[in-house]
Amino acid sequence: MPSEMVRVIYTKYDGSAHRDYPARRLAEDDLGVWVGVTQGTASVYHGRPSVEQIPFVLLVPHHAWWTGMFNPPPRTSEVYCDITTPARWEGDTVHIVDLDLDVVRRRETGLVELRDEDEFDEHRTLFGYPEDLVGHANAAARLLMDQLGDGTEPFATHYRKHLLEVTQ
Repeated sequence: MPSEMVRVIYTKYDGSAHRDYPARRLAEDDLGVWVGVTQGTASVYHGRPSVEQIPFVLLVPHHAWWTGMFNPPPRTSEVYCDITTPARWEGDTVHIVDLDLDVVRRRETGLVELRDEDEFDEHRTLFGYPEDLVGHANAAARLLMDQLGDGTEPFATHYRKHLLEVTQ
């Protein structure tokens, strides 16, 4: 039986720290594992201690090359997807390698944008991303650009029930 709490660890491809925080397991379904982070949660961001100011829900898909963060107002990004390697679970800890590219849907306008292509290109050279990894990352970004814009679940309404669990 999995515990109620999980530890979420994001690193960069070279193994350097990116994000690290505890989260509460909310649900698991055919989409993946849903975890929630409440306001005030102690975290680490780029190796520095931090405190989450706005709660969020993270979907860790079972086998996809992305994770999805779902945010309440006042955060300007309604959905923020990191392009990542597929998640690797060790007990109640999930390890995720962030591959720099992000696909974001803005709350007010619904605009879907691809971000950090420059960082991806820089790290592709610096860290020596293999060509198959580059292909998976670009394919995931294209897929998310479509799905965040066309109402595909879980990006339309499915996440809202989980977001209520961390905002009330």
